[in-house]
Amino acid sequence: MSTTDELLVKFLLNETSTEENTEVQQWIDQDPANKSYFEHFSRIWETSKRLERTSTVDEEAAWLKFKVKTTANKPETKVIPLKQKNYAWLKIAAVFLLAAGAWGAWSLFGEGSYVRVEAGQQVLVKTLPDGSVLTLNKRSVLSFVGNFKEHRSIHLQQGDVFFSVTPNKKKPFIIEAHKVAIKVVGTSFNVKHSGKQTEVIVETGIVKVSYKNEQVELHPGEKVSISEENDALTKQQNTDQLYNYYRSRLFVLQNTSLSSAATTLNDAYQANVVIEDPKVQQLTLSTTLKLDNSLDYNLGIICKSLNLKTTSSQGKILLSNR
Repeated sequence: MSTTDELLVKFLLNETSTEENTEVQQWIDQDPANKSYFEHFSRIWETSKRLERTSTVDEEAAWLKFKVKTTANKPETKVIPLKQKNYAWLKIAAVFLLAAGAWGAWSLFGEGSYVRVEAGQQVLVKTLPDGSVLTLNKRSVLSFVGNFKEHRSIHLQQGDVFFSVTPNKKKPFIIEAHKVAIKVVGTSFNVKHSGKQTEVIVETGIVKVSYKNEQVELHPGEKVSISEENDALTKQQNTDQLYNYYRSRLFVLQNTSLSSAATTLNDAYQANVVIEDPKVQQLTLSTTLKLDNSLDYNLGIICKSLNLKTTSSQGKILLSNR
């Protein structure tokens, strides 16, 4: 059982000090993933109530063991038996938490287990328990807990993911990415999350995006970009289909700036294409390139179309005028 789990158990038992209460609250507020973890943790306690009448374990012994673990580093601390006012179901929960930790106990209680999905070096298609289908770009990572019978929640840690969400008005679908929350009922949209930057592009339906104290509603063809440097939620029209390249396996350029094209090529090929001349950055191009082609081949098409050249040096590929 982790130190965090032990502290959360004490917190739910109202046995934490003022300083520990502050520590728990700061931990919850630090990241949406922590908040989601705490919510699942709390539900374990609620589920434990149902075990009170049927449990045959030695709850008092388990409780004493838990008290020893949580006070082991504090000098002259007396282990206090669990008082009757805390109810037997709390002791039962301590048994399961000590045995398996929060995620393991959640699985034992029948609500599903912690699932981590990593795309690795290939695009990955994942069907969720509710029938929603996700397409993860390479190197994308997300996780969720449970079988989606009560809640539908995803934590996107990094990457590009296209969501095709099964409609369910009673159970909204929620994606958490750093400090951004995305809420939908049934729709299709793309989320790109890297570090502290998040972009949401909607294809069908309505998507609500929240960040700090703001919320914006996106409709088909609209997008919003959020970053720590510019945290305003301002929706815009999405003017190209480059975000979709990993699903279509095509780079569709529609009067697209060379700067935007280079950014997408860098992402797709893990390359470092650089355009130093501002005038070259603003050049536009309308064509379709295949992802299955090599980077050199696609750059050759771009250079021929715009009368440019490439120069490779120190891990960079410089695009410039001839």
